[in-house]
Amino acid sequence: MTKPTKALALSAIAALIATPALADHHEEHAMADAVASAPIMDVEGNEIGTAKLKQTPTGVLVTVSAKGLSEGEHGFHLHEKGVCDASTKFASAGGHYNPGASEHGLLVKDGPHGGDMPNQYADGSGMLMAEVLNTGVSLDKAAANTIYDADGTALVIHAKADDYMSQPSGAAGDRVACAVVASPK
Repeated sequence: MTKPTKALALSAIAALIATPALADHHEEHAMADAVASAPIMDVEGNEIGTAKLKQTPTGVLVTVSAKGLSEGEHGFHLHEKGVCDASTKFASAGGHYNPGASEHGLLVKDGPHGGDMPNQYADGSGMLMAEVLNTGVSLDKAAANTIYDADGTALVIHAKADDYMSQPSGAAGDRVACAVVASPK
């Protein structure tokens, strides 16, 4: 092989090796841009915290910081509508987000809903800080399980713990806090 031919062959091999790396870099950059952030409101309409959602390669990382909650476990779900109307005690958010038509509950054979997430704990001062990976949803607008559907999505914190089994929503009690994470279009 002549020197120019050898250099061209090495150059072609280097390009083939670099192509997946460039694709991975592009995918990582696209995921870095897939972030949602929203204030969390209580039933009186007061801002009590922040919800941040970030797309990862395996799901959506949900990070929440909220104050003013009762001490103990709280149901923690994504709901089907991006509406947090305090005058309806957040009934405006609809049921749990359920793009796969699954049963409710982390302990149910045909579950969970895409919006079902583990209970979260508020300490004695009423502070809830959580970081949860939800593998049932996506921030990718083209995905079948996107939270950016036509009527949006809300993150809801309930008064009591979700029992992970009761239909349709885990017997988690009243909705005490809500954040619109994808506004209706």
